[in-house]
Amino acid sequence: METPAIIETAHLYEPLHAQLILLLESLTSEDWNKPTVCRGWAVRDIAAHILDGYLRRLSVLRDEQELPPPDPPIASYADLVSYLNRLNADWVAVCRRLSPPVLVDFLRTTGPQVASHVRTSDRQAPARFAVSWAGEEVSRNWFHDARDYTEHWHHQQQIREAVGAPGLTSGYWLGPGLETFMRVLPHAYRDVERAPGEAIEVRIEGEAGGVWTLERAATSWQLRKGSHAHPLTRLILDQDTAWRHFTKGISPENVRPLIKVDGDPAFAEPYYRSLAIMG
Repeated sequence: METPAIIETAHLYEPLHAQLILLLESLTSEDWNKPTVCRGWAVRDIAAHILDGYLRRLSVLRDEQELPPPDPPIASYADLVSYLNRLNADWVAVCRRLSPPVLVDFLRTTGPQVASHVRTSDRQAPARFAVSWAGEEVSRNWFHDARDYTEHWHHQQQIREAVGAPGLTSGYWLGPGLETFMRVLPHAYRDVERAPGEAIEVRIEGEAGGVWTLERAATSWQLRKGSHAHPLTRLILDQDTAWRHFTKGISPENVRPLIKVDGDPAFAEPYYRSLAIMG
């Protein structure tokens, strides 16, 4: 086993954006209004949400624009999720006034600027915003950007599925996403007490998959790459199940029969409840 390396995604922003523009330019008027797995959101709403992410990054991270203070103030993780949900809903509602060509023009203009900002950022510097779903209070830019990459990737995937377009699920696209999603596990298992050295193994099958081991240290769980000789429990699932589950596309109840559990099933419970998005 080895400690997972830094997840580099800066080189993926520009080609992922190019794939998005090609996809959106191919859509019919009917496609733009097709429902997606995001309840209440059509394809056009997902596109608007991606644009919101672009604009927030450029304004807040690149240009250091101060956001208005949250109202009410954020006092907990639940408050943060509610605040972000309100921001997202407000933006999508406003963007329903915009035509698809206008949305595409805005995305075409802002996407390359986002890619440039990511490429030129100090990968090891503290990020403005921590990756809260991983339990971090301070994150490095590389991890924040990897999280942001998964956001753009899985929302584009939702559009692709809604309109029947081929998914971006090769190792090139999804591999870094799964590497990022797996960083939620130490936080997901934080309340599980075991002896140091005991472990839980997760095996994700498919081109983008791999094997990860969650190993108990003195006071916390540590994520490792590679298999464990005698894990307490081994979870085996395919890459499609993995990304959908981490992004709330499959509920904890519905994911259970899709994961093979070898060993004590009690140690699978935190995995079922884990989410690598804010929600």
